[in-house]
Amino acid sequence: MNLDRLHDKIQDSKSLFIGEDTAFRSAVVIPLVKSEDEWHVLFEVRSFKMRKQPGDISFPGGRIDATDASPMAAALRETQEELGINPDTVRVIGELSPYIASPSFVVHPFVAVIDYNEIIRSYNKDEVEEVFAIPVEWLLKHEPYMHLISINPSPATNFPYEKIMNGDQYQWRSHSLEEWFYEYGNYTVWGLTARILKHFIEIMKKTT
Repeated sequence: MNLDRLHDKIQDSKSLFIGEDTAFRSAVVIPLVKSEDEWHVLFEVRSFKMRKQPGDISFPGGRIDATDASPMAAALRETQEELGINPDTVRVIGELSPYIASPSFVVHPFVAVIDYNEIIRSYNKDEVEEVFAIPVEWLLKHEPYMHLISINPSPATNFPYEKIMNGDQYQWRSHSLEEWFYEYGNYTVWGLTARILKHFIEIMKKTT
């Protein structure tokens, strides 16, 4: 075994995490818009006609396709499809740390400035029920609240217990998932969107 070649191969093959190559990879934009001289974070309400998660509140974004040059390219493409925004008019401020929801699901968030007036005129009614914005100042002053969800492993009936120590008496490790909630008027931002938003706001607080 050639250890130098092994070293080079390990460096060349380094991914964000083990399993990234088979995970569902997506990218979103956290849109910053200016309205009445005040910065806001823009959100979508998913169309009630959507097959998955109708009516949920989210950031624009979606799956990273094989044809996308990068996660950022995917985020901008999805934003154009949903909000009708020309990617050339979007000013990308930066990329946040990826959110690894599970070994099979990772989200790449990008912060970008978008023209609010252009969105109002052009968003895709087939995918987006409505858009709304929350002032950044409000988000800086209002803490989200959190609830825990218990996650308990439940192997399939054909799981090969005979292959593992203690068989069907094996003590599976359960854990809790934090779910954060922001309440703004009639809107509730929660789930993955709230988790990414919370991380972004924590960064914002360090700049003020």
